[in-house]
Amino acid sequence: MSVVTIRGLDPRVKAELQKRAAEHSRSMEAAARAILTEAVLAQGEGLFTALHQTFGDLGGVELELPPRVRSRPPVEFSA
Repeated sequence: MSVVTIRGLDPRVKAELQKRAAEHSRSMEAAARAILTEAVLAQGEGLFTALHQTFGDLGGVELELPPRVRSRPPVEFSA
């Protein structure tokens, strides 16, 4: 096993880490280890997949798109 020392940790981050550790009945070191392991080893799930898994059961939304209109005439290349 390796030892990692993190210096200069923001006090708010440390407080939040202590809070999370207490919520899961583990030490601050175990909580940090779990967070780092999950962050580093997480693979395959991108943002879209996570959003789809979270909100997929709510159904989709059909947006009404306005018709396309040309803002200016096409360019003439003939001289």
